[in-house]
Amino acid sequence: MKLQRKNMLRASALGALVVSGALVLTACGSDDNTKGADGSAKPSAAAAGDIKCDDAKGKLLASGSSAQKNAVDLWIKNYMAACSGVEVNYKSSSSGEGIVAFNQGTVGFAGSDSALKPEQVEDSKKICTGGQGIDLPMVGGPIAIGFNVAGVDKLTLDAPTLAAIFNDKIKKWDDEAIKKLNPGVNLPGTAIQAFHRSEDSGTTENLGKYLKATAGDQWTYEAAKKWPAPGGQAASGSAGVAAQVKQVDGAIGYFELSYASSQGIKTVDINTGAAAPVAATPENASKAIAAAKIAGTGSDLALKLDYATKAEGAYPIVLVTYEVVCDKGNKAETLPAVKSFLNYTASDAGQKILSENGYAPIPAEINKKVREVIATLG
Repeated sequence: MKLQRKNMLRASALGALVVSGALVLTACGSDDNTKGADGSAKPSAAAAGDIKCDDAKGKLLASGSSAQKNAVDLWIKNYMAACSGVEVNYKSSSSGEGIVAFNQGTVGFAGSDSALKPEQVEDSKKICTGGQGIDLPMVGGPIAIGFNVAGVDKLTLDAPTLAAIFNDKIKKWDDEAIKKLNPGVNLPGTAIQAFHRSEDSGTTENLGKYLKATAGDQWTYEAAKKWPAPGGQAASGSAGVAAQVKQVDGAIGYFELSYASSQGIKTVDINTGAAAPVAATPENASKAIAAAKIAGTGSDLALKLDYATKAEGAYPIVLVTYEVVCDKGNKAETLPAVKSFLNYTASDAGQKILSENGYAPIPAEINKKVREVIATLG
């Protein structure tokens, strides 16, 4: 009994010490104040150091590309923590809807996965008094081809086979064309369930550019925001396509890598003709985007991408999301916020966030020009 009582007293004292230590740690943590009101981490000192609020204030509305949603959400979180006088609201819809909203004058900027077309630039002149809409490349990254085939963990496809799948020509996962690209993989006879975007989408257009450039015999459609091919099933936004691929056995679809990473969706390696198939990673996408050339004129920084690249380790199915703004004629009440926010997204800290979250930073030489143009917005 004495031994039992002694052990109980020792346990009680140890428990008190643990509680005391926890209270001390809690008190120390409260002085640190690194958490926001919602319990999530505030931006680091390095990130906040690149955020200059200047004269920005009020509400800044923006909309468009769902491809950049995950990046924009992080940017907004950091920016609003540093600039409490500004509320940035980005509606993730589609590139097409974003450009429509921009040319109607209801948003300060739009996100688009493809550069403005001549007729869209002409329409923008009605809103951009004395100026016009321009394209500022801000987010790069791979368009991942996600798949969900029971028992298959690794899959390689090339452009002609991918085109035939999305063109409703290849209907089973054990098709000879797929088996040839995947020796040793036990492919089932499961029916292929191909998913595409239901609304106008820059992601769709970029995939179309890749297939047109590399599999023209199989993919005879012109690249466009609207899905052109027969068959398949439609879903809304990149999030909608990713959700369908995740839950449907036999599914395949396309969306930005961040959606695959966040939901644990397996992605296809692409046989480009290089020595080895190329995985969808930010690093491999950066190798392809680094070869981009500026095709726009003046302040417009639209890029020309090489979708048919066979460079070692270069992932070819890439997109660049542009922030579409007026070069001149921005609304006086939102111009400071537009410049302040975009200055942050184009900063070293803003671009660093991309590589940490499944996207690819814009090449430094091009990004330098983006910053220079932002400074001239009026």
